[in-house]
Amino acid sequence: MSDSKENQPVALGASRVELRISCKNLLDRDTLAKSNPCVILKIYCEGQWNEIDKTEVIKSNLNPVFSKVFDVDYFFEEMQNLLFEVYDTVDNVNIGMRDDDFLGSTECTLGQIVSQTKVTKPLLLKNGKNAGKSTITITAEEVSGTNDFVELAFSAQKLDNKDLFSKSDPFMEIYKINNDGTEQLVRRTEVVKNNLNPKWEPFRVSLHSLCSCDYNKQLKFIIYDYDSSGKHDFIGEVQTTFNAMQAACSGKEVQWNCINPKYKAKKRNYKNSGVVVLTHCKVEKVHTFLDYIMGGCQIHFTVAIDFTASNGEPRNSQSLHYIDSSQPNEYLKALSAVGEICQDYDSDKKFPAFGFGARIPPNYEVSHDFPINFKSDNPECEEISGVIEAYKKCLPKIKLYGPTNVSPIINRIAQLAQDEVKSKVATKYYILLIITDGVVTDMAETREIVVQASHLPMSIIIVGVGNADFTDMRILDGDEGTLLSPKGEPAMRDIVQFVPFRDFKNAAASALAKCVLAEVPKQVVEYYASKGISPEPYKPSSLVAN
Repeated sequence: MSDSKENQPVALGASRVELRISCKNLLDRDTLAKSNPCVILKIYCEGQWNEIDKTEVIKSNLNPVFSKVFDVDYFFEEMQNLLFEVYDTVDNVNIGMRDDDFLGSTECTLGQIVSQTKVTKPLLLKNGKNAGKSTITITAEEVSGTNDFVELAFSAQKLDNKDLFSKSDPFMEIYKINNDGTEQLVRRTEVVKNNLNPKWEPFRVSLHSLCSCDYNKQLKFIIYDYDSSGKHDFIGEVQTTFNAMQAACSGKEVQWNCINPKYKAKKRNYKNSGVVVLTHCKVEKVHTFLDYIMGGCQIHFTVAIDFTASNGEPRNSQSLHYIDSSQPNEYLKALSAVGEICQDYDSDKKFPAFGFGARIPPNYEVSHDFPINFKSDNPECEEISGVIEAYKKCLPKIKLYGPTNVSPIINRIAQLAQDEVKSKVATKYYILLIITDGVVTDMAETREIVVQASHLPMSIIIVGVGNADFTDMRILDGDEGTLLSPKGEPAMRDIVQFVPFRDFKNAAASALAKCVLAEVPKQVVEYYASKGISPEPYKPSSLVAN
């Protein structure tokens, strides 16, 4: 099988990369204090730089290590240019509004960062010259293994007081210890003012960020007394693992002595510099599209083709169904673009294909859900190439007619999906591709069945060919508001994606496929999550074979 097919799971469920940022030797723009740096991340898209995220502001620090993690979708097949801009700022709102705030910037591609995992580059001023000895370091880590999050709540008791005329202002930093012994900042809490028994706000963090999904990885909690000068006073530290922290998942508090190594070495009766308490720990399971696919969920792909008279006589070169040996028509282009991706997620590679709106043999009665291979007991075709062959053989045997009724074919697939609901297992999800050239005649019935189908494991993709008015199709696509049945019942979720083919006439086939399939992973996850259905355990046999 080709490399492109092997990489399809990545195309539909992008790899996510976490980027961590630190800087050294930043320029000092402040007269009376050190700079308050913040980093803005921009990505180059459609001819311009677009801001996608920014770090927190670190007060009075020329060598900041930012706790904010940038999450970026990584696509091997795309050139993803990134721009990191560093500013000295007062707050986290009006960053980059004044030229004198600018501390430097650097450009690189995400591919460069990923391939090296850690990149250190000099920061450049707007005139292209080096910003002194300033550098920025970007570390990349692929998000893999588990998508679980953990919710944590910490407090501390009887911390050492570091202030002479008031109490300490404690905050805590959480680090994970890498295999090479280096420490990586995971989280920095807020500062609790004037309090030796602080309770920090609960927060959520991915297990990947916290411990790289290794429950026995060493973690370090460091507590400081905040100082506005940036010279924070060390109070103490704790070393532990997520394994030890999990005791709090059962509702028990977990406590550790907060140790100052210098005090421990010098003082014979030294016990601690306070106690760190984990008051809450809850792991939240987050499933992804690939979790379901790799757990054995199959994508059952069905095609429905419009054979109404408005397409034009197939033998006429102006017909949307005209078969030109030198170039496929719009029906074939849409079918190939979408079908060739979907077929990688169906193990038997057999696809039911139906037509609607034609008079069919032997009696030439109008049908709105006939198998295009004319085998009512087995409407499946071998691979997408088999669907294309059946479509070409079907054209000379039928008479294009009308009207454009799509509710019968949607209802047919909904009945199959209804049977799947009874299994209460994530084994089969249905995708119906409807390729049509005109206005839907049975709009009321179609709205009704789509609303019913929103409760089922199925999605509907509609590709409009030709230059007709597709207003009704946009109504079915819930992007402009929740779809309502004629009785006013709202759809439980958006399951329809409509795209006019004319918008992609001059684009690569991959652009159409990317657009119409963009919402499918989310729709799959939303359906099973709404039913409380988890993926089956990982099944190697469900993967696409090499």
